[in-house]
Amino acid sequence: MTIQTHTLPYSAGGIDMVGYFAQASDTPPSPGVLVLPEWWGLNDYIRRRTEDIARLGYSALGVDLYGAGKAVGHPDEAGPLMNEVLENMEAGTLRLQAALAALIDQPGVDPSRLAAIGFCFGGAMALHLARIGTGLSGVVSFHGALDSFHEPTPGSIKARILVCHGDADEFIPKESIQVFHSEMKSAGADYEFISYPGALHGFTSPEADENGRKYGLPLAYNESADKESWQAMIRLFTELF
Repeated sequence: MTIQTHTLPYSAGGIDMVGYFAQASDTPPSPGVLVLPEWWGLNDYIRRRTEDIARLGYSALGVDLYGAGKAVGHPDEAGPLMNEVLENMEAGTLRLQAALAALIDQPGVDPSRLAAIGFCFGGAMALHLARIGTGLSGVVSFHGALDSFHEPTPGSIKARILVCHGDADEFIPKESIQVFHSEMKSAGADYEFISYPGALHGFTSPEADENGRKYGLPLAYNESADKESWQAMIRLFTELF
């Protein structure tokens, strides 16, 4: 399948954002999928994942969460950028909503069929979109944080949720998992939580091993968890779209 890609400028709260759009060539209107990045930002890995989504027949937007399409390679840079968003989720939510609007505006995107996926930090942001209610049909989090920035009310979560979690992820406390289950059940959410035995944080990213060694972090790629979680996402999207 041939795909077309291009950078996609848009604005969020007066900040210039630059996303990465990928779409299969010569296809009828297709579902639109936001691809939300790890704390590193919109890097080559997220661009590859955006293209992977397009190869499934969807229109995909790799989301810029930091402005100017910024991507960094060191935790000392990534941490402050991520925290800037987390500490002002009103502005962070505007950035997410602006990305969704930019995706919907693209030719060939069916605005009635929308989803979001996210990795690590991006997984938390994808779950946030589900919690606040944004017209998404489905949301997938890969090794993402589970903490809530918005307490949903019963029946308010309309999107189907898939959480793909590494059972050995040291960044996600067991208590957070318990709280998440309670939250989803109280909200009446349609969700699935899959835990992959032995998988550490970052299990979908081939760069995780090197980053773990380089920075002394408990990160590791896990091929089986990567492939199984991707197939779980495909099953969800097939059911939705």
